[in-house]
Amino acid sequence: MGEFSPIHWLIVLAIIVLLFGGKKIPEVMRGLGEGIRHFKDGMSGNTGASTTATNPPASTPTNAPAATEEKK
Repeated sequence: MGEFSPIHWLIVLAIIVLLFGGKKIPEVMRGLGEGIRHFKDGMSGNTGASTTATNPPASTPTNAPAATEEKK
């Protein structure tokens, strides 16, 4: 008792797919990998920029009027 057989891992994998969906799993894994990388950098005392490429922040649209409009 206490050991996972391959059928147990398949059941766990099926539950994960049902909960998150096939499209969301790569995003979750990417976030998990980045979290582990940040944790390792923090534990080693490496506070410099990471050498791996990261996604640039997405720009968010605002509801503010355009700056080029002039009121008369």
